This record gives sequence, structure tokens and C-alpha cells, in this order.
Amino acid sequence: MAPMSASELADLIEPHIPALRRYAFALTREPHAADDLVQDCLERALAHWGMRRQGGSLKAWLFTILHNCFISDRRRAARRGPHLELDEAPGLPVSAARQEEGLALRDVAAALRALPEDQQAVLLLVGVEELSYEEAAKVLAVPVGTVMSRLSRGRERLRQRLEGGRPGGLRRVK
Repeated sequence: MAPMSASELADLIEPHIPALRRYAFALTREPHAADDLVQDCLERALAHWGMRRQGGSLKAWLFTILHNCFISDRRRAARRGPHLELDEAPGLPVSAARQEEGLALRDVAAALRALPEDQQAVLLLVGVEELSYEEAAKVLAVPVGTVMSRLSRGRERLRQRLEGGRPGGLRRVK
């Protein structure tokens, strides 16, 4: 098989960048960190393009690389300790949403952040990025059944948090 030109590679990869950015932002919760994560993902994808399975899903492969970059970055940061930028004030992206919509989005984001990371990742990959269960399983390197159970538990916990209840757990019996 002949090597692809840069424009051919760009034509294949560019349509996936917005989805990668959304997932990266959901993981990092910082626009600059998300952009850096996507850039690292794309650099790694291009560097290892020849190792890609020809019949496999390009989207799932890119999401796997992004997820693995995120995990590697988290492990590296845990070894180094916290990093604080003194010249940048933390903040959320500003949107022109109406008050009620903004509050609803804030509540959903807070409820999603309160979920365990494994459930967050599955909800984002399947619910937001529309990956199949099989593709999400490949991205997260877990069995399909695990994806399905994490998705079910994550949806239930998210629903309970948004309805004002507490997620299922132990309850007191008299």
C-alpha cells in the first residue's frame, strides 16, 4: 500500500477533531489542557499511522489514543504533584445561554463530575460521542459487558443526582 499524502491524512482525521476536543474538554475541564491533549493525540496518531489496523474504526482508534494520553498525563502529574498557573485565572467558558439553561447545564456538568471516572468516560463516549459499545470497550480496554454495566450504573446515578436524590448505596434499616 502506497503512503498517504499529508492532505489525504488531513481529510481522514479532520472530521474527528471536534469530537476529540469535546471529549478532551470533558476529561480535563480546561480549554487549553484539552487542546494540548488533542494535539498530543494527533501527533501520536500520525507518528504511529502505519501501526493502525486497516479495517478498524479510525474514530475509535483516535479516541483510544486520546484516552491513553489523558491517563498517561494524569499519572505523570500525580508523580510530579500539583501544578498551578499563577498568570491564568481559572474559569468556565462563557456562553450566551439563558439563565435556566445555564443552570441546567451547570447541574448536569456537576452531576457528571460527581460520577466515578470510569462511568464518566463511558457516558461521554457512548452518550455524547456516539461510539458503539464495542468501540467504547476498545477505547477503554475493557470488555463490552463492563461498558454496558458502567453505562447503566452511570445513567442511574446521573438521573438520581439530577432528581435531587442520592445515588444508590447503603441505606439504614431499623
